[in-house]
This record gives sequence, structure tokens and C-alpha cells, in this order.
Amino acid sequence: MPKLTDAFLKNAKPIDKRQEIPDDLVSGLLFIVQPSGSKSWKVRYRANGKRRNMNLGPYPVLSLADAREKAREILLHVTTGNDPAEERERKKLERVEAEASARDSFTTLFGQYTKRHLSNLKSGETVRRELERHAVPVWGDQNIHDITKRDVIDLLDSIVDSGREVTANRVRTYLSGFWNWCISRDVTQTSPVQGIKPVAKERSRERVLADVEIKLFWQACEDLGFPWGPFGQTLLLTGQRLREVSNMKDGEIEGEVWHLPGDRTKNGKAHAVPLSKAIQSVLSGTERIKTDVGLIFTTNGETPLSGFTKGRKRVSDRMQEIAGEELEHWTWHDLRRTAATGMARLGTPVQVTEAVLNHTTGVRGGLVAVYQRHDYADEKRRALDAWASLVNDLVNGRAKNVIQIAGAQN
Repeated sequence: MPKLTDAFLKNAKPIDKRQEIPDDLVSGLLFIVQPSGSKSWKVRYRANGKRRNMNLGPYPVLSLADAREKAREILLHVTTGNDPAEERERKKLERVEAEASARDSFTTLFGQYTKRHLSNLKSGETVRRELERHAVPVWGDQNIHDITKRDVIDLLDSIVDSGREVTANRVRTYLSGFWNWCISRDVTQTSPVQGIKPVAKERSRERVLADVEIKLFWQACEDLGFPWGPFGQTLLLTGQRLREVSNMKDGEIEGEVWHLPGDRTKNGKAHAVPLSKAIQSVLSGTERIKTDVGLIFTTNGETPLSGFTKGRKRVSDRMQEIAGEELEHWTWHDLRRTAATGMARLGTPVQVTEAVLNHTTGVRGGLVAVYQRHDYADEKRRALDAWASLVNDLVNGRAKNVIQIAGAQN
């Protein structure tokens, strides 16, 4: 039996069959020479009555001295009743399972869902925000195959228990979309959301701020200042949607008109919003953070204003401080409804109000939407000017008799 030395290992030649050359110093250590010429190490031992072989690594990456040291550690471990090869196999299996679990974790797949699907939807940001708020903290790194129908129900129940039934319904819808996407990607075959009914029957909101609330709202906005003050006033005076206003840029304003591109509107249609003197005053007095982005409502110059729930609460809390009493709950969207109701109160024709709101339903839907190309630019300006005037009168306590827009008809 040859004695293993560095020189012998280096000069060992392959033959037509596999060679296993034992080490004379460490019993069980074998130097392997393959017919191909490749060389490696392994250690042979018995554990639990079974003969075991364990590969140590290739030569010369693993030198003679290192191979002996590694073999001694393994053989010493065997004397304590353990099986190193079995432990290695178990750890490898655990690593493979962990990698598979991480691949199919809720967080991982949600990140892919956001990148590959939600980023292409106008409502994608809303869906991402709500699922990050309610689902990611609960399920996080959990494998989606382990998330059951009961888990989904528990999540929705927790949202309902916090007093947000409508939010629970929305989250249910968003989760259903997520799991359907996973099914389409062959990640899973079933959805735990399937068969779960909406947790509450939703009613269409009809909340409109009363005259005294409009006055309180305006005063609260004046007291709070940037960013929520002018942001709220812009929502009220223009009647536009929350994200359309929060993403407003100086570059979209030309003269006395705010031009919303189609990729920023809910219906995908470009929209021109005449700016009343009142809203021009609000915007001109709004602090700017000078950046290339050009956002008007931003606190860092790079991203639009966010944290709308906390912002609304700040305005609402200030309104209640001024009033000295608790007020009925309102939402940012209620300001849009308040503007629409105010214009109707002034005698604005429905089709003009819908033009202001950039609606394509109702009297502007169907055949009318196809063949009626009149943009109501002048009518929209008169309506928004009249609405701004009414708000000013309400704020200053001068609103008594509402004067209808000249020539207005339903």
C-alpha cells in the first residue's frame, strides 16, 4: 500500500478503473483517482451498523493535510453516536425545502405580483398599499401553500373588528386577485379566498359636507397649512380624485387650466380642469420643494404626498377642535361628492358636472359618449367658478340665497 504524500498525490496516474487509495495515517480516509483523471477525497466509516461513505472534496482544492484534518473531525463525530453523512443529507434537504419555501412565500410572490401585474394597473398602487398594510405583516414569509381559508377569514375578521367593514371587503377582493395570479403562474392550484363571501353588504356613500362643515373644513386647512391644508382645499375646489390631486405637477398647469394626461385619470381619458381664482390662489401660496419632478404636493420632492388616512384625521381633529364638538366621519372622497352636490345646488346641468368630474357614465355614457365631442370647457369654468364663489361665501358667512348659473338647465 503506497504511502500518501504530496508528491504521490500530484503524480498519481489514472488507469482504466476507479482507484481508492487508503491513507496510512487516518483510517477510513481514501484518495480517489477516476479513470478521467479527476482526483478527490472521501471518508468511509460505520454508523448505526451501516457502512457509510462521505465525500470530502476535490484534490488539490482540498490538500492532504486538510483532508486528514477533516476526516479526523468526522470520525471523532462518529464516536459520539452521530452519522455525519446522514446529518449532511438532512441539512441539504432542509436547505432545499427552505429555498422552496422562500420562493413561494407570501412576501416573495407578492413582490413579483406587484412588479409583474400591479405595476400595469391604474389601481395597482392602491392594491399594493392595502395588502402591504393588512396581509404582509400577518403572513410575511409564510408559504402560500400553508395559508388556509380559515387564515383568510381570520384576517378579514380582524379588519372588521377594527371597524372597517368596507376595507375588509376590498382586501378580500385584492387577495382573490393575488391568488388568481398565482394560479395563472402555476404556483398553486387553488385559492383559499374561493367561497369566502363579502363580510358586509356595502351601501353607496351619500356623505356630503354641510355648509357649516365646509366652513370648519376650510378653517382647519388654513390652520394646518402645508401639506394637508392646501391639498384638502384643492380637492374641495376642483372636485378631482385623490390620486389625481396628490400627483399634481406644475408642468400640468398651463395658464388657468390644469391638464390631466390620460395615464393619470381613472378612465384613461385626458382631462382639462379650469382653475378658479380661488384655487389659483391656493396653489400659488403652496410651498414648493424645487426638484426636477415638479410635484406640488410632496414632502420630499421625489414622491407624491401619502399617508392620507393620517392626513384626513389631522384635518378632522382640527375641525372638531374649532367646533368644540364631535363631527360625523367624512372621507377625502366625500369632498368630491360635496363639490358635485354644490354644483348641482347652483343649477349646474348634470352633463356639465360629469364633465367637471371626468365621468363617462350617466348622461355622458353610451351613445352620447361616442358622438358628443363637446368638451364643455366654458361650462366647466363657469361651474367651478360658481362653486368656488359659494365656498368663499360659506367660509365668510355670506351664503344666504344661492344664485343659479345663468342659462343653467337640467
